[in-house]
Amino acid sequence: MADESKSSKDEDIKGLDEDVEEISLKLKSQETETFPIDKNIAMMSELVKTMWEGDKEEFEIPLPNVKSAILKKVIEFMKYHHTTPAKEIEKPLKSANMNEVVSEWDANFVEVDQETLFEMILAANYMDIKSLLDLTCAKVASMIKGKSPEEIRKRFNIQNDFTPDEEEAVRAENKWAEES
Repeated sequence: MADESKSSKDEDIKGLDEDVEEISLKLKSQETETFPIDKNIAMMSELVKTMWEGDKEEFEIPLPNVKSAILKKVIEFMKYHHTTPAKEIEKPLKSANMNEVVSEWDANFVEVDQETLFEMILAANYMDIKSLLDLTCAKVASMIKGKSPEEIRKRFNIQNDFTPDEEEAVRAENKWAEES
């Protein structure tokens, strides 16, 4: 009898890697579209991890700040980097060419229009996925690397609200930043 209860208890005890893939969560976008994802992949998001640990009975995780199209991209990133961990991005960037800074897959992944890139930054920040946030911010940094303030303003449609005198004062104050 004791052996019988022991064997049923042994069946309940699993190793760290056993059956982790079996749990599937559903990430729910701003538009209430749900995306199934393995729990262990979804745990790349610190937000999802915190929400899951708070309520292990709930398999649907609402992400009201993330649009469906962006959530699809985020899930693509998490699935790829679950099996291929992202490498640390050197700072400051050594090149404006993303292919020289990150893997080819990552460089291609962030080759998107500016609006999508900024929404991916917001999603990575909200979902607390450091490697995605680092990658998307590195892409923005590559877009401004070596550019003048005027070129940056034009690229990102930023209004210059400095008077010429204020701008000159800021340049003089930060002359060290322009030195190579």
